[in-house]
Amino acid sequence: MNTLTRRSFLGAAATLAAATACSAPPAPTGGSFGTLVYQLGWIRNVQFAGEYMADRGGHFAAGGFDAVDLVPGGPNVSPNTVVVSGRALLTLSGCDVTGPAILQGAPLVALGAVRQTNPLCIMSLSSAPIREPRDLIGRRIGLQATNETTWRAFLQVNGIDPAQVPTVPAQFDPQPLAAGEVDGWFSFYANEPNSLRVRGYDVTTMLLADHGFPLVSDIIVARRDSLTTDRAAVAAAVRAEIQGWQDALRDRDAATTLTVDEYGRDLGLDRTEQRRALDDHATLILTEDTRANGLFTISDELRDRSIESLRRGGIAIAADQLFDMSVLDEVYAADPALRTAA
Repeated sequence: MNTLTRRSFLGAAATLAAATACSAPPAPTGGSFGTLVYQLGWIRNVQFAGEYMADRGGHFAAGGFDAVDLVPGGPNVSPNTVVVSGRALLTLSGCDVTGPAILQGAPLVALGAVRQTNPLCIMSLSSAPIREPRDLIGRRIGLQATNETTWRAFLQVNGIDPAQVPTVPAQFDPQPLAAGEVDGWFSFYANEPNSLRVRGYDVTTMLLADHGFPLVSDIIVARRDSLTTDRAAVAAAVRAEIQGWQDALRDRDAATTLTVDEYGRDLGLDRTEQRRALDDHATLILTEDTRANGLFTISDELRDRSIESLRRGGIAIAADQLFDMSVLDEVYAADPALRTAA
């Protein structure tokens, strides 16, 4: 399922603003942080393998949490709203979802990003590949309504008139591409391409990030006031999450098994597809910067480029409105050895 497919369900800025008056998660008592409620951004697939490994590997427990509830998302869940209302301490979201919510009054802030490479891409069949933006001209692209703003911004960045690239209204199953009804498919790099690969199709992907549209993804989102009221708990959860992702990246077979057989067992996930997806997620997570500075970190350059991508998409938000990296900085300052990415 494409990450952007969730945005029609997750935006709800008005709902977020209305929830602002609700209380933040309670402060820990008795030397323990109690139960960590972490609202996942979507269903329990391998996209959240690091969180599963942090739970099963005892990292959250070692950080001071008595129990962990990794709450699955879905089409009827707005993760940011759950955090604003105080029902979860943290969630994972997109800059283009959280940014507009903040601009409309939601008291949210991003603490870091799990994926430093924009996972959005154009997928095509390798028999008629789309490798560069100019290859889009004259080709039919399956485009979901929720992705239209990003699509237009991407074309603008690359100097392409939208009239040169016909689009076909699409849902999220890429079967129309396999059937030859369209020439390209707006996709999430680790998901739709692998869903076709396991069906025997050879596909080519063109990442938007490689062509002028960088944007960090799966940002870790908290209530801004929790950085004061629950800072120690937030820091403990982030530290454990780093450790969980280190484990997942080092032992991808174990992380896939944990996803398919336990956390996502009710979803009927395809093991091969999930394993391939985790490898693709790794390429989005492990960059030159994160290998040097640690998981979830965002360089100043990438932060500024992400803010510019948002601006081009019609979201005019300042970096300090969206990001506060101070908790992550403190986590790494307290344990520099943790910076080893994987």
